[in-house]
Amino acid sequence: MALMGKLAIRHRPLSVNRRQFVLSTLALGGGLMIGLTPYRESMAATSAKPWEGGEGTEFTAYLSIGPDNIVTVRSTTPDIGNGTFTANPMIISEELPLDWSLVRGEYIPPERDLAEGGKYSTSGYLAYFSGRSTEPEKLHELLQLAASTRERLRQAAAEEWSAAVADVTVEEGRLRHADGRTLTYGEVAEKAATVELAEEPAPKPRADWAVLGKQSRNKLQMPMIMNGSTVYGIDLKLPGMVYAALRQSPVQGGRLKSYDFEAVRGLSGVRGVAVVDPDEPRAGLPEGFRAPFGLTASQNGPQAAIAVIADSYWEAQTALDLMPVEWEAGEGARWTSTQTFYDHLSDRLTNPVDPNIVVAEGDAEAEIGDAADVEAEFLTPYMDHFTMEPLNGTALVEADRLEMWLPTQHTQQALFVGADETGLHPEKVLVNQTWVGTGFGRRVYNDDTRMVVAVAKTMPGVPVKVVWSREESMRQGRYRQVMAGRFTAKLDESGMPKAIKSSIAGAGAGHMGIANSPYRLAVPNWLIQTQNVNSNLLTGPWRGPGWNSNCFMLESFINQCAEKAGIDAIEYRKTLLAEFEDPAWIRLLDLVKEKSGWGTDQGRGIAQGVAIGNWGMGGYSSTAPVGFSGTTVATVVTAEVSRRGDIYIPRVDLAVDLGSLINEDAVRQMLEGGVVMTLGAAMHEEINLNNGRVVEGNLDSYRLARQNDPSLPLEIHVHFEGLSNGERFSEAGEPPMGPPPPALAHAVYKLTGQWLNRMPFGRQNLA
Repeated sequence: MALMGKLAIRHRPLSVNRRQFVLSTLALGGGLMIGLTPYRESMAATSAKPWEGGEGTEFTAYLSIGPDNIVTVRSTTPDIGNGTFTANPMIISEELPLDWSLVRGEYIPPERDLAEGGKYSTSGYLAYFSGRSTEPEKLHELLQLAASTRERLRQAAAEEWSAAVADVTVEEGRLRHADGRTLTYGEVAEKAATVELAEEPAPKPRADWAVLGKQSRNKLQMPMIMNGSTVYGIDLKLPGMVYAALRQSPVQGGRLKSYDFEAVRGLSGVRGVAVVDPDEPRAGLPEGFRAPFGLTASQNGPQAAIAVIADSYWEAQTALDLMPVEWEAGEGARWTSTQTFYDHLSDRLTNPVDPNIVVAEGDAEAEIGDAADVEAEFLTPYMDHFTMEPLNGTALVEADRLEMWLPTQHTQQALFVGADETGLHPEKVLVNQTWVGTGFGRRVYNDDTRMVVAVAKTMPGVPVKVVWSREESMRQGRYRQVMAGRFTAKLDESGMPKAIKSSIAGAGAGHMGIANSPYRLAVPNWLIQTQNVNSNLLTGPWRGPGWNSNCFMLESFINQCAEKAGIDAIEYRKTLLAEFEDPAWIRLLDLVKEKSGWGTDQGRGIAQGVAIGNWGMGGYSSTAPVGFSGTTVATVVTAEVSRRGDIYIPRVDLAVDLGSLINEDAVRQMLEGGVVMTLGAAMHEEINLNNGRVVEGNLDSYRLARQNDPSLPLEIHVHFEGLSNGERFSEAGEPPMGPPPPALAHAVYKLTGQWLNRMPFGRQNLA
């Protein structure tokens, strides 16, 4: 947007629920911009797409209306399929009706957060650069912005027509007088920016909502994705750009021993070589600055690596493959095989070392003693994110400036990682968000950003695109945490558990989904302990981190208790949940029972399994059950097993309560996608070790669910009739990752008599 006219700036205190913040409106180039923070000259300093070299300057405000009637809604949160790019405009349209064909979305870069004193990351609409669009403060403030904009537009139109404001109504992109005259928003936007209201309007009560939860919208970026105009990180081209092919120590934690660049120096296009030394001291951040996820060796620290820089990626990768390189494996080489590590995990479950006692209700060990009625050991392996777009990024490092173009999930984290790696002040760092070819949590910590910058800084003044091959992306993952668990229980005379002991060991072993399970209210003796046990592999958030394993283990164990007691597994759960304050759990179990045909004859060789869980209860770290929070999902999986032992899934039913919906179609898509992803992972995926090295490198060795995979569900039915429809708008991306695998394991048990306690299920002989 070009800056063409004089700025007319208005600041008024705006009281919302006894909170004070500043509403600012700006008239520029005949348009309107409206935001919650004061305008500063520095707001004009950053272009959203600087590589396009367009004239003028683009601004970063919350909401803008151009003279061409284009409405732009901006967000810090990258849309990686989670719908944030579309949800924000939908929220705006609840108070300010929009012509959807004239709506645009843009990203707000994290340097705005620094320029505006942390406004974007402390609270409200811009809080948490990889967060959701439905957090309460975000939602409320967007609604307030839209309502305030609407009333300014109405006032401006009334002045244009010399009419009463009461005679002016709004419709999609237009203002209409009672006598039939109309104006577009854009035609009065400049005038609206000068309007001072006696009092800011209150957003309408939820009972009067006509858009949110009532309408669904196609994602704004879909036409661009379909016509190929979206620019992903891998697509980016800049004038004078060079390419780097990266190789890190094949044993994570190892070191570079030697290399012979002279052997490839003369190859076509080769420019140079870059060495990344993890032992090189990094500058750290200035006092008062903190990266959202920290700066630690295990999350986003540098890894020993070497890269060849050339005029094209093919030339760089060819030279890298031909260059003699030697590595020192280090301590990681002691893990001679995957089973070596699994045996170590099992031993730690048997012989705990300083376990973390999370819950010690009653005396479970005394009640169970040596006579457990039900016992099981579970394992969920390392898994790769296998993003559609391999890791990559582009950086231009100069003496007093760093600019990056990244397909990241968290631009704010990227900014601080870049500052740490270069030693530049964070205010000297610019981040441009490209489109992201899926994330699943892999691109949150920004370890990839560090490696991009570490390579690029060896060639200052030149934009360097660093690309991981598919094999390098997989073998340098931040994997789904491996997790092992041993559960034992003592049942009472009625078959219900009177004591449970849960021991969890693994990489970053946590208690989410177990310690806060509402089942605890019905079990008087429960011991929960965890141990952090890992190999040399680095781990990170994998859709539904930690909880996806814990939900599998706990729900599988509850099914095993129900089968031992000879009680229907849904009725068993309803008894355990009888004292829980949140009726949604039982409501969802009843709903999924009805919709799936649970208990009816499914036909010969077909059985059903059930599971239920909650993602986000009590703010993710709660050690006690908290009702009316997070997202609860009840699942019934209908399955059959062939004589050869192949698993088929004709149908999956999900009953969901995330409170309320913004966009039903978008939520349904996320839930359905989650079911496919989690069942495919449970059936097939596993990262293996050989002398500390990751074995798998591509689809020829890493098994993903494929389009014709017989274990993919033929039908997925999502049921929203169980929504509580309260003020909660919880998440939809992570919740489906938990219950489907234990529900599938339950169905398979009914058919074969074998419990699938260890992933991947597909490696267990069911014939």
